[in-house]
Amino acid sequence: MHLFDRREFVIGCFGAGLGIAGGASLGWAQHMREVHALKPGEFTWHPERAPEGPVSIIVSLPDQLVHVYRNGVRIALSTCSTGKKGHSTPTGVFTILE
Repeated sequence: MHLFDRREFVIGCFGAGLGIAGGASLGWAQHMREVHALKPGEFTWHPERAPEGPVSIIVSLPDQLVHVYRNGVRIALSTCSTGKKGHSTPTGVFTILE
């Protein structure tokens, strides 16, 4: 289970619930290799890990990473760039409408 602090937030959730399993179908060592192997602008995409279910997107401000979960299983990971000096990134739970 992944615990969130105010620097990590959910930016979107589709469906009935938000289940975060921390990449349940993916071993922790493989998950960490994927995270540390990404260079700016790179991403992973594995929708076959969970073909159906609610989608949630988690942004980690300290790590500058976006994690995409479907049905509680991480299916994608991307680098990101948030905020800038004098313009911090708002945190919270946001619903994606389109």
